[in-house]
Amino acid sequence: MEKLNIPLLSTICKTAAPPGFEQRLRQFVESEVTDLVDDCFTDALGNLYAVRKGTAEGPKKKIMVAAHLDEIGFIVTHIEEGGFLRFHTLGGFDPKTLSSQRVIVHGKKDIVGVMGSKPIHLMSAAERGKNLSIKDYFIDTGMSKEELEKYVSVGDPISRERELIEMGDCVNSKSLDNRLAVFILLECLRELKDEQLDYDVYGVFTVQEEVGLRGARVAAHNINPDFGLGLDITIAFDVPGAQAHEKITALGAGTAIKIMDGSSICDYRMVQFMKETADAAEIPWQPEILTGGGSDTGGLQLYGKSGAITGAISIPCRHVHQTVEMAHKEDIYQSIQLLKQCLLNISKYDWSFR
Repeated sequence: MEKLNIPLLSTICKTAAPPGFEQRLRQFVESEVTDLVDDCFTDALGNLYAVRKGTAEGPKKKIMVAAHLDEIGFIVTHIEEGGFLRFHTLGGFDPKTLSSQRVIVHGKKDIVGVMGSKPIHLMSAAERGKNLSIKDYFIDTGMSKEELEKYVSVGDPISRERELIEMGDCVNSKSLDNRLAVFILLECLRELKDEQLDYDVYGVFTVQEEVGLRGARVAAHNINPDFGLGLDITIAFDVPGAQAHEKITALGAGTAIKIMDGSSICDYRMVQFMKETADAAEIPWQPEILTGGGSDTGGLQLYGKSGAITGAISIPCRHVHQTVEMAHKEDIYQSIQLLKQCLLNISKYDWSFR
C-alpha cells in the first residue's frame, strides 16, 4: 500500500504560488486543513495559520511549525511587440536552467509561454563562451501584442509549467521546494487529528520565504512561540563527481535534522531532542549542515519577543532551484513521522540549559 498520498502532493506542487501571489495554493490548503484543526485564519501578509489547541492545564506553551507556500517564479515587467514578455525573478534562479522551459503567465487567464534566448547559430565566438544571464531571456507566448494585452499586464506573476511524476523510489516535480513541507505539515496534522497534544500547535503555511523569510518573521512576531520547528527541503548533492564532504545529505538515507543553515544555528537542545525522538521511534535520520541558503527556521527563531527554542526537519532534495527537483518517497514519509513524534513528545523533554 502506498504510504504517501501522491495525488495530493501532485496537486500541491502544480498549484501556482510565486512569492507575493500565494492565494491559489493558500485557498487549496485552507480547504484541506480546516477540518483537521481547532482554528484556521489568515493574517494581513497572507500567512495561513492552522491551530490545534493543547489540553494541558494552565497557561500552555506554543509551538510554531513553518512550511512556506511560495515557489521561485517571475513577474512581468514589459510587454514587447510580437507577444514577447520581459520579466524579473521572484527568488533565486540559476539562468542555465531556463533555456526552452515552459512557463505559465497568470493574468486574466493563464497563458503558456516558453523561455527564449538568442540562438547559438547567431552567437559570436565570444558570446558562445559566456554564460547567459537572466536578462538574456524573454518569454515567447506565440501571440500578438494586441491579443496578449487582453489577458496579461505588467505585474502579473509567472510560474513554471511541470507535472509531478514518480521515478523509481522518488518523486520528480517543480516546486518540491517547498511543497514537500506543505504536504508534510498537512499530512502530519491529519495523523494528529485524534491525538491529544499538551501544547498549542500553530501550523503556519508562510508566504514570501523565497524573497527573505518575510512570512515567517511576521508569523513568529504574531505568535511569540516558545518552540519553533521549520520544515523545508535541503540539498542532496549525492551525485556523480560530488566529494563526500559536499553532499550535505543523500536521498533515501532518512529525514534530515538541521544543525545550521545560512539563517540559523539551531538550538542544541532542540537538535538533541529531535535526535533522541527519531531514535526512540526508529526513524532513520541524517544530520544537516547547509553552508549556503537560509530557511524559515531563522525567522521563527528570532522574531518572537524572546526568541524560540528552534530546530528544523529537512527533506533531502536533488536539483534544488532547477527546472525539476527530486526527493525520495521514504524520506518524505519519515519526515511526517518525525514531525508527528516531536509534537507528541515535546512537552516531556527537559528544556533547561545543561
